[in-house]
Amino acid sequence: MILRAGWVAGLALALTALSGCGNGGPDGGGAAVPQQLRRDGRWLVDGHNRVVITHGVNVVWKTAPYVPPDAAKGFRAADADWLADHGFNSARIGTLWVGVSPHAPGVIDTDYLAQWDRIVQLLASRRIWILFDFHQDMLGPVYQGEGVPDWAVEPVEGLFTTLLGPPSFGFPFNYFTPQVSEAFDNLWAERGPVWDGFRDAWIAVARRWKDQPYSMGYDLLNEPWAGMEYMQCLQPWLGCESHERDELQPFYTHALTGIRSVDPDNLVWFEPQPLISTGAPARGYEAIPGESQLGYSFHYYCPLNTLANAAQLGVLDTLPFGPQDTCESFGDTTFAEARAQGEKMQAVELLTEFGATDELPVLAEVARQADENLVGWQYWQYKNFDDPTTESQDSGAQSLFADDADLSTAKLDKLKILSRTYPQATAGVPLALSFDPDTAEFQYRYTPRAATAPTEIFVPVALHYPNGYQVEVSGATLRSAANAPRLLLDNLTGATEVSVRVTRRP
Repeated sequence: MILRAGWVAGLALALTALSGCGNGGPDGGGAAVPQQLRRDGRWLVDGHNRVVITHGVNVVWKTAPYVPPDAAKGFRAADADWLADHGFNSARIGTLWVGVSPHAPGVIDTDYLAQWDRIVQLLASRRIWILFDFHQDMLGPVYQGEGVPDWAVEPVEGLFTTLLGPPSFGFPFNYFTPQVSEAFDNLWAERGPVWDGFRDAWIAVARRWKDQPYSMGYDLLNEPWAGMEYMQCLQPWLGCESHERDELQPFYTHALTGIRSVDPDNLVWFEPQPLISTGAPARGYEAIPGESQLGYSFHYYCPLNTLANAAQLGVLDTLPFGPQDTCESFGDTTFAEARAQGEKMQAVELLTEFGATDELPVLAEVARQADENLVGWQYWQYKNFDDPTTESQDSGAQSLFADDADLSTAKLDKLKILSRTYPQATAGVPLALSFDPDTAEFQYRYTPRAATAPTEIFVPVALHYPNGYQVEVSGATLRSAANAPRLLLDNLTGATEVSVRVTRRP
């Protein structure tokens, strides 16, 4: 998470539990659970043929035992309830390679998978979609990172590590050393037992959860570093398409082939090199013949806000412009490149990381741009989780809570930006979406299409509409009760467009 975490500058809340946000069916009457998410063009769709937009969080525990504990500062049923109550309908969970296969290629720690299954079941029972993630930062402990098992790091260590020893500049600065860059280059070129061990670890994950109804697939590797090519990646007019095409795609395809041997249907997500947040093009991935269920998992951290420790040093307070100003230009490029890469590789895109900050204008701008581009997202991250490689973790900036062990300490202003009115499932194709966290005005338009369940819009009533809300709708009829936490719409026969507007009741 280099651009999420490495460069990030880095109340009490008593909301009435929202009824209808738990385990019931999508129509509130016990309808069948939608089966897994699939790609349909640029969209995620559920088993009811509804387009799904996810607003979620990352749940990644980077130190042993590489899974959040069943403790207040970890993850319990109360955490799953909290996420559902506030409209978070997805979670990218760090089922780390080092946890799945810690000792040797092909040797699987089934107890580790069982520990994660506790959390998987908590999430799924609250209708929260789950993205399985092999998270890594700087490979492993020898490079002051985590995520890749020692047996996979040692074979790719190169001449620079032998001559100079492991770097000790910490996260993220070790990325820019010849030792770490060479090790990544060696990983992409290895094509032997390390690649096979990576594939086999993913096979174990897929075999364990291939039938999980709330799976949204497998995010193969977090932020794969480009190695010695990173200087080229930094140049917006060049990018590093050759790295993605010639190194990453073969590495990912090797794992994809293994996953398909046990799970032919679930989404498999490719990530680009992490410097795309600088505006570098990211279009190196090609479509794979016969493969229709690919996802493109991209990250976005506003460049100014990801300057190392800028906020902690007080730099941002002295500048004549705010970090959100860099989001406006770089964000446009990042979302456009993600869409272009999705089209090229025939994949659906998802913003799987942004945030890691308490800079509210930055969060508001990225969320606004995601709405504008009709892209779902997953905030980094739910709690600090004793993160060793996120510079903002010492200040607690990345967490949604002032105290990870106390859910009543949610950061209210931050929550008002992230917990927002949005269409979780649409019986149609989205056209335009916006939400203003200051006024709570929500506007949405879509083209209807056949579906077996209604359009479902999450409305954070207690947080944004203390006196209730009012709805204006055309092209559909309103099924839900007044001020319900989920607004349900049935398309009118013959309607060519549905529009809905939600505003606060005075």
